[in-house]
This record gives sequence, structure tokens and C-alpha cells, in this order.
Amino acid sequence: MLANFQTYTNPRLTAQSSSKTSSLPEVWARKYVESLHRQDQALAGLNQSQSKADVAQNLLESLRSISANAWNKTETLIGHEIRRHQISRDLVDPWTIAKDAHHVYELALDAYANDVSPQRFSVVASKKLGAIRQGHTAMDPRVIGFVSMQFHYCGQMLSEAAPPSERPVLHDFFKVVDDQLYMPLHRAYEAAANYDYDHPRLKAVRLALPAITGIAHTIVDRVAQAYPRYATYTGSLSSDVVRTSSVRDVEMFQIYLLTCVLEDNVGAIAQELFPLCVMLYPALRVSWELVRLMVSLLHQEISRCVGRMNMQHFEPYTQVLFDMFSPEFFPDTL
Repeated sequence: MLANFQTYTNPRLTAQSSSKTSSLPEVWARKYVESLHRQDQALAGLNQSQSKADVAQNLLESLRSISANAWNKTETLIGHEIRRHQISRDLVDPWTIAKDAHHVYELALDAYANDVSPQRFSVVASKKLGAIRQGHTAMDPRVIGFVSMQFHYCGQMLSEAAPPSERPVLHDFFKVVDDQLYMPLHRAYEAAANYDYDHPRLKAVRLALPAITGIAHTIVDRVAQAYPRYATYTGSLSSDVVRTSSVRDVEMFQIYLLTCVLEDNVGAIAQELFPLCVMLYPALRVSWELVRLMVSLLHQEISRCVGRMNMQHFEPYTQVLFDMFSPEFFPDTL
């Protein structure tokens, strides 16, 4: 359409103005349309050879619209849960949440563009993400459902907008953000600081922590094998997107368990994890039968990892999960 606009010539106007200098409005209009055409060509010519700085800049320019789309998706999926769970609407502020997400992903893209490793970014961003999480959950822990979904969908949409060759690298940065928002890592670190290094409870947690991701992959594989035809809101259990989210969720359950062990208190599960599952899983079409299987497998895998003696520190909280996700109290019809 731009090309047609540029090449079209009105014969009558040409005859009248062939000997005249083009007016300033005509010059400006032609210049503006030509610049748009060049920009279209430049955008169309973007390919996998882009520098990281170019990729980061392009994604940053898309971040505002992506953030708006992410909130629309979050609102569509769980907006009704505000009233259902009787959460104060004043605590679920889309503007504040979107502003926090924009700032964090700006930091992530800057780290990516400057060749900062995802591991280093995790260390640098941990305090910031912990403060964001704590700030939004201080009055009501259930608000984390809206915050974490906004951040998750922002990362997902940014990945989709990136060149395919850069997605694996960006995924590592966005996973840092996802993990820190979904999981009470900062809370666990603070609880751990209250123990002497050789305390049996801290020792048990140190055994479990390095195995978290391996345990998550094992459990996700076994659940997918048990339910080969099951499909969530996003897709089948074997799809890459669902598998990534499932691994993160099993890791999340483990971090909540470790937090309870370190705090010697069930509050993290009862006040935050459980309401979060009630809010999100029905909307995402995750069956409670799958969750119960995951909890059962989690007990087995942690026990295998830390040994019978150390498992005594986990038993009270794995039992809490069994009780809370029991079919008697938590049917699939909820």
C-alpha cells in the first residue's frame, strides 16, 4: 500500500506542477511516507543475525503492548477470582503490577544484551524480585496469583516475539523471573539464615535443594506417562510449554515445602500455596487428580533424596499436602 502511494501520480496534478517546486507539505508527506517504507523494509529484514543489543531493543519497544496483553490474559483467566476469594480489589492494582513487570523485564533484557549470565542475573535480581513479591503479598498472600501470572505471560510473549535463535538464551533469563515470582525463595533464604550451619533441619534442606530440578523432571515425566491424553488450558502434558510450566510448578511445591521446614511452620503452604492452587488450577484446567499424584510422587522422591533420618523434617508438611489435596476435601468438581 505504501509503495502504491509513492508511485501513484495524478496526471492532472503533474501537468499543473511539473514546472513548479513541490510545496513543503508535499515534500514532508513524501519524506514521511518514504521513511515509513524504509522502516517497514528494515523490520522485514530482521533476521537471526541480529545483535543481542538489537534484539533487546526491539523487545523493549514491544514491552508496553505485551504487558497490556499479558494483563488482559490474566484478567480473562482469573479476574473473577477476586470476588470469589473475597480479595480486596485495591490490592490487585494492574498499573503497579505492570510497572513492576516492565522494570524487571527491562533489567532482564539489559542483562541479556550485555552478556551477563542468567546465573549472575539471578543473584542480582533476587533482592529486587523478592521485594516485589513481598510488597504485593504483605496484605494478602493470594495476590501473588495475579502478580506471577502477569510476569509469566509477559515472559512468554516476549519469547514468542524474539528471533527463534535467541529464544533458548532469553528463556533462561525469563525463567529466573518466573521462578523468583512463583516461589518463596527469598522467604526460604531468610528462614535459613536463622540456623547454625550444622543444624539438622538446615542440613536436610541442603540435601534436598540441589535435587529440586531433577526431582521435578522425574515427576513431570511420570505424570505425563500416567495421563498421556490429558490436556490443560495450554495444551497436552507432553507439549514443551506445558512441560516447562509443570516442571516449574513441581519445583514451586518443593520450595514451599523447604520453606515450611525452615520456618517450622505450615503457614507458607496453608496461606499461600493452597489458595494459589485453588485460584489457578481450575482456570488452567489442571485436574486435582494430577496434583494429588504429584504430591504422592513428591513424597517418594524427596524421601529417596534425603534419606529416612532426614525425612522426619519433611514428613509433617508432606502430610499437610496430602490432607489439603485429599479427595474428601478437594474434589475435582470444585
